Amino acid sequence: MPDIAKGRDAATAAALGNTAMADTEKKRPIYAIMGPTASGKTALGVRLAKHIGGEVINCDSVQIYRGIQIATAKPSEEEKQGVPHHLINYVDPNIDYTAADWARDASEKIREIESRGNVPILVGGTGFYLRTLRQPLFKSPKTDTALRERFRAIRQKKGNAYLHKMLMRLDADAGKMFEQNDHVRVMRALEHLFQTGRRISEVLEDREDPPEFAGRIRLYVLSPPRDLLYERINLRTENHFISGLVKEVEQLLASGVKEYSNALGAHAYRRVCEFLRGERTLENAIERSKQDVRNYAKRQFTWFRKEEKAVWLDGFGDSAEVWDQLLSGLSDAK
Repeated sequence: MPDIAKGRDAATAAALGNTAMADTEKKRPIYAIMGPTASGKTALGVRLAKHIGGEVINCDSVQIYRGIQIATAKPSEEEKQGVPHHLINYVDPNIDYTAADWARDASEKIREIESRGNVPILVGGTGFYLRTLRQPLFKSPKTDTALRERFRAIRQKKGNAYLHKMLMRLDADAGKMFEQNDHVRVMRALEHLFQTGRRISEVLEDREDPPEFAGRIRLYVLSPPRDLLYERINLRTENHFISGLVKEVEQLLASGVKEYSNALGAHAYRRVCEFLRGERTLENAIERSKQDVRNYAKRQFTWFRKEEKAVWLDGFGDSAEVWDQLLSGLSDAK
């Protein structure tokens, strides 16, 4: 009997231990290191991961694709410093991977990482991904590839403005929500209407419940000086072309990657495709890419200012000053 009692005590202790661990995981923060492109998010995310025992989950809509390499600033093995990274080089570039897809996969990774006793750290600049994780989208049908190709052909022939006018005629409320050049969401709204017969503006509030961990996500946003950020962007863009960006795009196209896929719709990739079609010179493609990325950085600043409870870090992610700010923020949040 004593042996049986001891066995029961051990089982009870183990169960209590597992419960305590689960309760601890429910209370532990999940960190998001976000900010504009070229602001040093990777360096800060890796340093934080090493400091607290974390694993990085990519939150960048281009780094998600395999083979799209040079202009994506994917971290090298040296830059990762042994920290596990997830959802990088994750899907085929011909797949139209959506924010909802990412939120689903990121949720799975968060649970896996926490099951190992480690801390998930979301790192990237795609604010829409993060918002979709914290505030899930409405349920929508899977992408109709043929329909999407039709809208892409219309966009290629008549431009973003034409698609936006079409949306304004069919769903004015949605048209007012999306900017004219936000062709991805404009096309998605049109696709939803043609696939379901319902305006997307009518179903936006039919959202799923947030995941159980959503309230534990702590958002930190890098905010380096604009002039220095733009210098980094210009220099990095030039280096992408020097490093063989044109050749990479030629190889991707030759391997069957579609020219109008989301993967090749990223800034510099899109301009290289235009260069290869003879629509602009190489010099013009480089300068336009710089402008595109600078404009994207502006939009990222605007986006993150609208995010609730964001803690802003003044500087680049690889600076000692920003690290001190982050550590101070972590201490204050305890």
